[in-house]
Amino acid sequence: MKILLFLSDAIIPLLIFSIVGYGLMAKQNVYDDFIDGAKDGFHTVIQIMPTLIGLMIGVGILRASGFLDFISKLIAPLTELVGFPSELVPVTVVKMFSSSAATGLVLDIFKEYGTDSLIGTMTSLMMSSTETIFYTMSVYFMAVKVSKSRWTLAGALLATLGGTVASVVLAYMMV
Repeated sequence: MKILLFLSDAIIPLLIFSIVGYGLMAKQNVYDDFIDGAKDGFHTVIQIMPTLIGLMIGVGILRASGFLDFISKLIAPLTELVGFPSELVPVTVVKMFSSSAATGLVLDIFKEYGTDSLIGTMTSLMMSSTETIFYTMSVYFMAVKVSKSRWTLAGALLATLGGTVASVVLAYMMV
């Protein structure tokens, strides 16, 4: 166990030293390469900022308006039929757009039901097995100028559905 603790503390510094060491052995100007990478990263952040702001505002409006709660109450009879708690609908929808906003909803669920409850376990599993689809597609595709996403959205939605279903099934199996 102590070796795992040591490795978890040492892995990042070892990774940094190995990258810098490799660059020096390859006779690269490591510092200038780092500065160029930082400049490129800064330009990328500036380019994607409008998209990020739009996503955050949209999620904030959905959450503050009560629309997500309205939708979850509206489809509650359908979700309860398949064993999916309607309280997870807002988390599921928001997670596709913003992980940090979904985390706020998760904390609300933890406060109301507890972290070790069935719904708390489902929420934890779902957060770790789904992706922020629209954030990822808009930010990364824009950063590398991808214009034709083909089947990306369909595949990502299918993977999110699979992760959500697996979360529910695993949580029921743990009870």
